[in-house]
Amino acid sequence: MVLSQHTIAGTVLTMPVRVRHADVHTAMFSVPADATQAMIDYSGLQVFQHQPGRAVVNLMLARYLDGDLGRYLEFGTAVMVNPPGSEASGWRALGSAGAFIHHLPVDQEFTLEAGRTIWGFPKIMADFTVRDGRRLGFDVAADGQHIATMEFARGLPVPGLFTSRPRTLQAFSHLNGVARQIPWEMKVSKVRWALGGAELRLGTHPYARELAALGLPKRPMLSSTVGRVEMTFGDAEVLSA
Repeated sequence: MVLSQHTIAGTVLTMPVRVRHADVHTAMFSVPADATQAMIDYSGLQVFQHQPGRAVVNLMLARYLDGDLGRYLEFGTAVMVNPPGSEASGWRALGSAGAFIHHLPVDQEFTLEAGRTIWGFPKIMADFTVRDGRRLGFDVAADGQHIATMEFARGLPVPGLFTSRPRTLQAFSHLNGVARQIPWEMKVSKVRWALGGAELRLGTHPYARELAALGLPKRPMLSSTVGRVEMTFGDAEVLSA
């Protein structure tokens, strides 16, 4: 089988791109579906409703420690959406929803170029300050404007029996008028969950104003910390209009 390749800043990447070690901190928020749909209408996708009139937005910090794109930090806003052709709703269907990547600031040029070129992820350059401790905290800013500050509680450990199986997810992106679907495989370990468990403060950056229009900051439904994540990302598929 011939594997596709992409040349980014003189480096050849052979697909799929692999992340061998990352850690991820995520907070899941319930937000108004109408306002969330208005925010991502440009994508052509429909928000997933876990309850009538309610959508799910995840805010996360990922620290990529070893992978094909190098070491970097990433702040993401992921809106849960229905894959094309699906009209699923309700908590039981959440596992089949896709993740539309609406914001994706990063702190390294190589991953920015790779993310935008290969997958159409809306990566921008940003500045991060991370505070490790019993509660992990971070600040993210871009163009001299504060986007967000978050702090995560440690949470309770989740038995590996419930988290060790590899998962195949679908990520979606939209950049320069083109919508894409990206196959995303993930294996996690050292998982901790908390009800609520995270605090969010928003700044003055346009990204922060978009999140504020959803009623944030507020208490998340759930937060998680994942001590070890392994991922692969395949080639993006362009979605037909």
